Amino acid sequence: MTTGTEQPTAGDGVWTTGPDGELIPDYESTFPTINEGEVVHGQVVRVDKDEVLVDIGYKSEGVIPVAELSIRRSVNPADEVSVGDEIDALVMTKEDAEGRLILSKKRARFELAWKAIENAAESGEPVNGRVIEVVKGGLILDLGVRGFLPASLVDIRRVQDLDEFMGKELRCKVIELNRSRNNVVLSRRAVLEDERKEMRQAILDRLNPGDVVEGQISNIVDFGAFVDLDGMDGLIHISELSWSHVNHPSEVLEIGQTVKVKVLDIDRERQRISLGLKQTQSDPWQQVLEEHKEGDVVEGKVTKVVTFGAFVEILPGVEGLVHISELAQHHVENPREVVAQGDTVPVLILEVDAERRRLSLSLKRVDPERRAENEPPIEGTPHLDLSEDVFADAAAAPPLPPAEDALPEPPAEAEAAVEREAANVGDEVDPAAADEAANAEPAPDEH
Repeated sequence: MTTGTEQPTAGDGVWTTGPDGELIPDYESTFPTINEGEVVHGQVVRVDKDEVLVDIGYKSEGVIPVAELSIRRSVNPADEVSVGDEIDALVMTKEDAEGRLILSKKRARFELAWKAIENAAESGEPVNGRVIEVVKGGLILDLGVRGFLPASLVDIRRVQDLDEFMGKELRCKVIELNRSRNNVVLSRRAVLEDERKEMRQAILDRLNPGDVVEGQISNIVDFGAFVDLDGMDGLIHISELSWSHVNHPSEVLEIGQTVKVKVLDIDRERQRISLGLKQTQSDPWQQVLEEHKEGDVVEGKVTKVVTFGAFVEILPGVEGLVHISELAQHHVENPREVVAQGDTVPVLILEVDAERRRLSLSLKRVDPERRAENEPPIEGTPHLDLSEDVFADAAAAPPLPPAEDALPEPPAEAEAAVEREAANVGDEVDPAAADEAANAEPAPDEH
């Protein structure tokens, strides 16, 4: 501040020398120095329908045209800013034809956002953006920059209706970046997969074989069903679905169904979980052991007719084999001569193999006359070795062809058929045993 006796000089405060040498106030020196392309900070002082005025401390207020407010198309200025808002803006033109200072809010945000996006792309960190458009093939996100999220990368599974994401904020990874084209490609799926990986590891750390857990059927395939265990799928193999024979998992389960399953095995290295459904249900074999013994006569249903006999279900989930030699008192060339699938027949329990869960049954030993006389089983019952020579591979043997084509199969064909069927039910096959079973000699008639 100058006193009455002090004379101001050029360069002192806001004074400068005029054209004719006199001292005049230098107001220009009080304004900040700005350059085109620079980002400045200011306060919104007016909002019109086609522009916004911003005070940045310059000699004139800056003007932001409506097209420079947002990367969104056809915006209403009042939806973007309000009087009194503090904003950043990029200087586009210091003086246009009308001497106005032209600013751009969207370009300032673009510059700041682009640096953040470049850092995120380099580090692999996700970015957040709000969905502002649904376009052909994907979504447009507002990151300060227009980011494109392809439909195939919106979720882990294909999304049918992209409109449901409109207005939502999504967390995505930057998978492609091109500054010269202002091109940003995003993937939300990559973020979800990383999250699922962490969830899978947490589930694997928590579970142990023998645990009983609850899950939801997420998919059904020919060989089993997948169960969603809160973020990780486990597999129930078709052989572990039921104590009864299952032709296809859809007979037992449906997608979306909630089930209790038992953890059978965990491969932590490959992140795979094997599950069992039948293990959470009562074991019908316990009923067999508690209520039946060798020599009992029970009624059952023929479930399959094969070249060397027939399978009869005596309880739900419990089948026994009636060997061809035990079908009738007379010699039988083709089991279909005596029984057909679906028949209800009385059978006598010849042998119970509790350890291997197998039954050997006889039909010929429960004919009406013998049941009336209450005779004991015939002496000299052939030993069938249930687990090796007959039963194990018999369960996998194919049913007989129609009666008119029921010719004995050559050994090689029988073995191949057994292997094919075994592949379907998950049993291991001993070709030698299958060969022997398929060509087993009938026991001599007992009368």
